[in-house]
Amino acid sequence: MHSQPRRGPRGREVFRVFLKLGLTSFGGPVAHLGFFREEFVAKRRWIGERQFAELLALCQFLPGPTSSQLGFAIGLRRAGYLGAVLAWLAFTLPSALLLMLFAASTSFFSGPVGTGVLAGLHAVAVAVVAHAIWGMARTLTPDIRRMVIAVTAAVLALLIPSAIGQVSAILVGLVAGLVCCQTTLADKAEHPTSFFEVSRAVALSCVAALIGLLTLLPVLASLTGNPIIQMADATSRSGALVFGGGHVMLPLLQAEPAIAASVSTEQFFAGYSAAQAVPGPLFTFAAYLGEVAQPGGGPGMAIVALIAVFLPGMLLLLAVLPFWASLRQMPGAAAALSGANAAVVGLLIAALCDPLISTGITSVFTLLLALACLAALFFRVPAWGVVAAGGVAGAAYSLLQ
Repeated sequence: MHSQPRRGPRGREVFRVFLKLGLTSFGGPVAHLGFFREEFVAKRRWIGERQFAELLALCQFLPGPTSSQLGFAIGLRRAGYLGAVLAWLAFTLPSALLLMLFAASTSFFSGPVGTGVLAGLHAVAVAVVAHAIWGMARTLTPDIRRMVIAVTAAVLALLIPSAIGQVSAILVGLVAGLVCCQTTLADKAEHPTSFFEVSRAVALSCVAALIGLLTLLPVLASLTGNPIIQMADATSRSGALVFGGGHVMLPLLQAEPAIAASVSTEQFFAGYSAAQAVPGPLFTFAAYLGEVAQPGGGPGMAIVALIAVFLPGMLLLLAVLPFWASLRQMPGAAAALSGANAAVVGLLIAALCDPLISTGITSVFTLLLALACLAALFFRVPAWGVVAAGGVAGAAYSLLQ
């Protein structure tokens, strides 16, 4: 991981790997984190377990699409700014294209086969997240103190099922780590002194761009009445306000006058349902809205909406990263981050319980399928192979009913 091959070959590698994930990462943001850990920590070793958990904790703090921000950061680490953009593009493109196609086809994932595939893929997501928790817990909660922090974070997240609960759990982990985990300061030696090559000038430029985006777009939308600018304004504002995952977008986008006026209620919820059925980030729902919106809808508006909904979260991440690199080297930071990393394990445990198990394990078949997929992952069957097998098994079972 210390060698520095040319950025070009690394960029192609980043695109290829993230495209595979964009095609196979079903199950929503929590499952994406499991797929990412399997691919980048366990298999390719592009990033260490603690670094992965730190980045995840940071992305949980920030508004925006958590899994996409994490992928963007991993691409940045691997191949610079080009790698970050390629990681986002490859991970996002498959689901965006599928949802744009769905705009012209109401039969997508309908009928017994589609229903069975979705049930099978949900069971796979349960297995992927459970496998990720097991691997992360072995590294990040190796003692009683950090186990207690993880359990406390899980309970807190379950009792407060919102972004407030997630952020509170990480804050509790930071404070508990600072107080209780001082003996883990040896972990600091495993952290590189410069994890990201993002200058403060770039960070300040991103802050300026974000402020400009959120202040100028509403003015332009009001002055011009252009439907594409109005869509960009609505989706960028929603993307900037989302805490706690893509599902929080639903009420934000519904409340936008430009979207309410251009997309019917039936179209809105049909697209939102379809977004649950495709791999990749839920934020690509914005591409569907741009495609079906009238007037002005189509591929052009879909692309604008897609970029606009992701852009605020990525700009904010770049704005924070240089200061994060400095903060993590302050006295006591290693102990605090040790507690935050344990809290991340707790957050994943809470998400595994609800919504993954509560909504995905609905029968003896889905329970057995999830257990079989988990066993396959422990025997190092590739995650994409487990996804394919789970979808086929779900479809076959549904046809036999």
